[in-house]
Amino acid sequence: MTGVAVVIPAKDEQARVGTTVRAAAAIPGVDLVVVVDDGSADRTAAVAEAAGARVVAHPRNRGKAAAMETGAAAVAAADDPRDPRLLLFLDADLETSAAAAEALVPPVRDGEADMAIAILPPQRTTGGGHGFVVRAARTGIARATGFSPAQPLSGQRCLTRDAFEAARPLASGFGVETALTIDLLRAGLRVREVECDLHHRVTGRDLRGQLHRFKQYLHVQRALRRRRPELPPAA
Repeated sequence: MTGVAVVIPAKDEQARVGTTVRAAAAIPGVDLVVVVDDGSADRTAAVAEAAGARVVAHPRNRGKAAAMETGAAAVAAADDPRDPRLLLFLDADLETSAAAAEALVPPVRDGEADMAIAILPPQRTTGGGHGFVVRAARTGIARATGFSPAQPLSGQRCLTRDAFEAARPLASGFGVETALTIDLLRAGLRVREVECDLHHRVTGRDLRGQLHRFKQYLHVQRALRRRRPELPPAA
């Protein structure tokens, strides 16, 4: 049976990444967990390694898309090219709930989808955003592909190596998930959403949270602009 490699981009997640690694490693079929320490200022790398992950470090923060590429490259270096592992991307702050990402694997492993995206339940943490970034991403994906995802910004995804390569180079910044969905659908690949009981830290509504959301919105819009269909030449 095809193996599964978990890739966890992480920045300053020493309080949560160890638990996330251990929960992810317990998913049936997972035989490799790679944590990409994306320029952390804390002990993220040491904690992840102690939990059993293979750690690859960026000396400075390069963003989630770069961390995903680095993690996937580390998996490829360990793979048998004749039977590459599935790639299961998870956030570092899922803690024990990471085990629920098991539900993303069967549709991809069994050939029903090229990429499975997690639909998360309402999160336990109070606060959260206003939904404008989610709406922008959903509308943009629908206009580009006809597919209207329930959670277009979900970073919890399982996909084949071929699907990952079809989307490279990944869009930078927080537009990576939006672009990944569009690029795979336009390539004729199959995308499926799966409900998963996953829980992570929710960005609050303080100034820092609002600035994060605005930056996320700009990145999503940039990814969408670069994927607009080209207009036909003027007659």
